[in-house]
Amino acid sequence: MTTRIDRKDLAARIAADIPEGSYVNLGIGAPTLVANYLPSDQEIILHTENGLLGMGEAPAEGMIDPDLINAGKQPVTAQAGAAFFHHADSFAMMRGGHLDVCVLGAFQVSERGDLANWSTGGPDAIPAVGGAMDLAIGAKQVFVMTDLLTKQGESKLVASCTYPLTGVACVTRVYTDYAVFDVTPDGFRVRELFGDNTIEELESLTGLALQEA
Repeated sequence: MTTRIDRKDLAARIAADIPEGSYVNLGIGAPTLVANYLPSDQEIILHTENGLLGMGEAPAEGMIDPDLINAGKQPVTAQAGAAFFHHADSFAMMRGGHLDVCVLGAFQVSERGDLANWSTGGPDAIPAVGGAMDLAIGAKQVFVMTDLLTKQGESKLVASCTYPLTGVACVTRVYTDYAVFDVTPDGFRVRELFGDNTIEELESLTGLALQEA
């Protein structure tokens, strides 16, 4: 019987791995949940590509400021000392290697750390890769937050990506609902198993040979 954790618990697990003093970008979707679990006694500066440095957690009910949104158009808060700037300056931060960590979603991650997270190639695919490409190549560490399996039961960890790539050999670590994986030169290494999951079960689900921590 495999064990899965929910997205809130996974977001908290990712937040625990972000070092104090880091400059961090949280991608659209599930990664935005990480903001709600960052320790209040540590200084971690959140960046959003639409031009805010010092983003806070989601606002309490009734406290939404319509002018304060993240790149996914979700309402956010601004911490004391936050800075607002042009979109181009925000991308210069991303491309210039000034972000310590970014957390992105994924459709697929390959054994060598290739990331595919913008298109599955279908007729309804979005027309462009967007800012994720800049984050994937610009951040010092790329954490991926995703379910291990698709709704069809296919593994998102793969030997080689079949979807259009966002970045090549850019992923540092993958956080899934079953386990946490490090990307190494020899493939995926299981960093942490959740619940009663085993490496053998994960190898059966992914079809990959996995290394033990």
